[in-house]
Order: sequence, then structure tokens, then C-alpha cells
Amino acid sequence: MGQAKIYYDSDADLGVLSNKKIVFLGFGNQGSAQAQNLRDSGIPNDQILIANRVDSYAETAKAKGFRVEHDFAKAAEVADVLFILIPDQVQPRVFNEQFSPKLKSNATIVVASGYNVFFNLLKFQPGQDVVMVAPRMIGSSVRSLHEKGRGFPCFVSVEQNGTGKGLDAALALSRAIVREETAMDLFAEQALWPNIIMMFREAFNVLKDAGCSDEALCYEMWMSKEPAEIFERAADDGFVAQLKHHSTVSQYGQLSGSLKLEGGAMREHFKDILYNQILSGKFCKAFSQIEDDLDEEGDANPLNELYKRSEEMELIKAEKRVRARLAGLL
Repeated sequence: MGQAKIYYDSDADLGVLSNKKIVFLGFGNQGSAQAQNLRDSGIPNDQILIANRVDSYAETAKAKGFRVEHDFAKAAEVADVLFILIPDQVQPRVFNEQFSPKLKSNATIVVASGYNVFFNLLKFQPGQDVVMVAPRMIGSSVRSLHEKGRGFPCFVSVEQNGTGKGLDAALALSRAIVREETAMDLFAEQALWPNIIMMFREAFNVLKDAGCSDEALCYEMWMSKEPAEIFERAADDGFVAQLKHHSTVSQYGQLSGSLKLEGGAMREHFKDILYNQILSGKFCKAFSQIEDDLDEEGDANPLNELYKRSEEMELIKAEKRVRARLAGLL
């Protein structure tokens, strides 16, 4: 995929947003953080409009001083820039039916995830710019880091340069970066983390059979927050270099053990998921078929059904027992 180009604050000219009406579709974690950051960066409040249905998020937006429009068609008509920050599964229905027909032919559309763009699920007009600004940070941190005067990395691309005014370098990068962001997100969600959950589950079962207590297992494996601290160290010091903060026994055990593992079978498993499930569009097609069901309550919602099945894991049962025993102490 080549080497990514890195842009800095000095490469960005806020002047291009002068007198532009900026609409945020959705005021959840990312919408709230990005809208407030934009306002703090000097964009007048009257240039910002929140498009949100009548719910608690809309009330939060009003409480924070933003103007809220519940009529999506009216919001679309005035938008020079539209941030799409609602869940991936509802974007095609909401955008294609309520926004796309009313948007200006030269509007700039901003997505925070490449999923729907990569799989061509959103309907854009030829003259529109479609860009991705994807913070590599959860919404609360996008806001808190900004308030501390600190930045955070983002994936940025131009997927469609309808007006002809996009940066040539950004345009050249566009397809690779949207592909990278989508592939990496879906790969982590469907390959990496499922295997991590599985390994924790099976490690828990083996240690439980060996006589370890619920409390010792839950705290040793995750409730102590040690894994979170390890990942923080990895981000600061290096993925392997963080081991130097561990005991000598731990360093030797982790390095010698990991280097003994050949990994060929896991690599083939990962490749199968990446190429035959993600990039082939197989997952996207299957997920599209259940999108409406995700709004249902109870067992009719397939996500609820998966949570229900996960509760059968001994790891989850043990965690509930531990939390019940330690109620008020956690």
C-alpha cells in the first residue's frame, strides 16, 4: 500500500471554512467532540448546525449552545460541509434517502469511517467532495485532548474530488487510505480481537480447571487493569520495548514464548478473514441484511443474541460472581 504521507497543522488552512455552513449529522461521542473542537478552533457558532432526531443527544447539543435541526431535509439544503457521524449501519438509509437528494451539488461530505464509502453504499453526486477525517481516538479523548491543547492522529483522505479543489497529494493518497482504514478497522474487529477474546476464554478455562479462584483469575487477567497499562506503555515506549518495565522472569517468558510460536496457521486464518470475508465484500453483504434488525428490542436484535450467547462463557459467569461479591468495593 506504500508509505503514508504525514500532514501537520501548518498544512491546514482554516480559511477554507470561512462562511461555510457546517452540519453535523449526529451528536454522539464523535459528533459532540468534533463540533465543540471546531467551535473552539474559531469557527463561529452560527456556522455550525446539528442535524439530529428528537432524543437525548439533541437535548445535549442544545445544552451546549448549538442550534439543532430535526428536519434532515432542511439541514441538507443549507450544508456546505456535512459530517456524517451516525452509526455505520444506518448511514445508507439516512443519507441516501434524506440528505443526498437535498445536498448542494458542490457540498463537501466528511466521513469518520471508510466502511460505507469503501463498499459504495452511499450515493454521492459527481460534483461533491468526499473526504475522510478519522480520528484514531475515541470521542471522549478527541474532546479531552483538545481541551488540554494536545493533538491526536487522524487518517485523512480525499475519496472524491468533485470540485477539483482537493490537494493533489491528498487525492493521490485517497484510495489507499480509505482502503487501509476500512480494512484495518474490520480486521481488528473480525480477526484480531475475536482471537484475543478466544485466547482469554480458553486460558481462563485451563486455569480454572487447574484450581485457580474466580477472584484471582479475573484480577490477574483483566480487572486489575494491568493489560490497559501494558498497552499504554506499548504506545509510549514500543510494542516490545515496554517489556523492560516487567520483571526479568516476565521478559524472558514473554519473549522466548512468543518467538517459539511459528504463527503460520494463524496467519492463514487472518488472511482468509481479510481477503475472503472483508475485502471481498462478504461481511458487508451479510451485515447489510441484518441492519434493520439491529434496531429491534430483545432477541429479535442479532447483537443482543450474541451478547446472550457470550454470557454462557465461564469467564463471564465468573466475572459476574466476582462483581457481586465485591459490590460497593469496585
